Amino acid sequence: IQNVRINPSSISFQMWKDIPVPFYLSVHFFEVLNPKEVLQGAKPVLNQRGPYVYREYRYKTNITFHDNDTVSYLEYRNLFFQPDLSNGTENDYIVVPNILMLGAAAMLETLPGIAKFILSKVLAGLQQEAFMNRTVGEIMWGYNDSLLNMINLVLPDLVPFKGKFGLFIDFNDSNSGLFTVNTGMKNIRQVHMIDSWNGLKKVNYWQSSQCNMINGTAGEMWPPFMSPTSLEFYSPDACRSMTLVYEQSGKFKGVPIYRFVAPKTLFANGTDYPPNEGFCPCMQSGIQNVSTCRFKAPMFISHPHFYNADPSLVNAVEGLHPSKEQHGLFLDVHPMTGIPLNCSIKLQLNLYIKEVSGITQTGNIKPVVLPLLWFAESGSIEGSVLKQFYNNLVLIPSVLDYLQYIILGLSVLFFISAAVLLVMSK
Repeated sequence: IQNVRINPSSISFQMWKDIPVPFYLSVHFFEVLNPKEVLQGAKPVLNQRGPYVYREYRYKTNITFHDNDTVSYLEYRNLFFQPDLSNGTENDYIVVPNILMLGAAAMLETLPGIAKFILSKVLAGLQQEAFMNRTVGEIMWGYNDSLLNMINLVLPDLVPFKGKFGLFIDFNDSNSGLFTVNTGMKNIRQVHMIDSWNGLKKVNYWQSSQCNMINGTAGEMWPPFMSPTSLEFYSPDACRSMTLVYEQSGKFKGVPIYRFVAPKTLFANGTDYPPNEGFCPCMQSGIQNVSTCRFKAPMFISHPHFYNADPSLVNAVEGLHPSKEQHGLFLDVHPMTGIPLNCSIKLQLNLYIKEVSGITQTGNIKPVVLPLLWFAESGSIEGSVLKQFYNNLVLIPSVLDYLQYIILGLSVLFFISAAVLLVMSK
């Protein structure tokens, strides 16, 4: 108990402060092979590119302990491209949807016809097209865009992107918000449980108080003495709390673990799973509308390749092959300490595209939830950290366990010998 508290004198504190586990971010892009045909109403044909792998370093700053058994901190992430682990380079060109243009078109669909006509002319003047050919580095870390420049000029507070637009532009060398969590000094059952995030006890993205709740931990560690039921964590990237369910017990390199996975209801719509009604407006099960926390852009998150989703989503495009082995997420946690030993958290980012009457750049695109990319954040304890973990939590307890039986056996022999000697002396 003493060693899993968030306390500078505990064994796990340094592991919590500067995570020693080598984390990797692997990104897979979906290239659109038939963009011209899609504009004419054809089904999108996709080709998965990658992975493009980045070494991820995490560290905490601004660590502040409070009198109410909590501690606040900012956790930063730094990403470094790993050419030897990647299938391609950041200079690879990929044809992808023009997210800014198609997103803006969908957001402005309800404008009067004359306004959309003017918008279409403006997009033409800015040489905006529905699909673009960009490098991996540009899509990830940002590119100059004439439409973004115009938006910032006319509506400077509409989007947070200034100068460049990139899907991961705010992911590198950034923090995921101010977390305040319980230290477990007074109640070990509350250690790592979130007290607030950015000063909030709940978010306001969703339509129900249940969906807005900030539950669980920050996704790094959990309270010790876990039961084989479920665990929760709050994900700022997904703008919500997530619950994973127990799947099976096992061992990771000799250390006992509980494996937790995503339930089929995680991204189910409100019809199939009523508690998720607060995340609506919904479409098919298996995708979650995150437009309310993504500046009203028609963005959806899901499992990669629409794994565990309505089959209609997979059938609406060509090139997807969902499987549990490749696209299911998992978390292996040591139940006695609540420390993850092995994990792979996977999410897919999707854009809803369609023809918008009056905006010629959208052509005759049929409504479809189009996968943009999927990524996996993976890591596992290894090396000296694993050895220390195994020695302290497996080997030594096992030796002590055997030792108690040896001592018990010797005690029995001692008492028998003493009894025999006592009888013989009489």
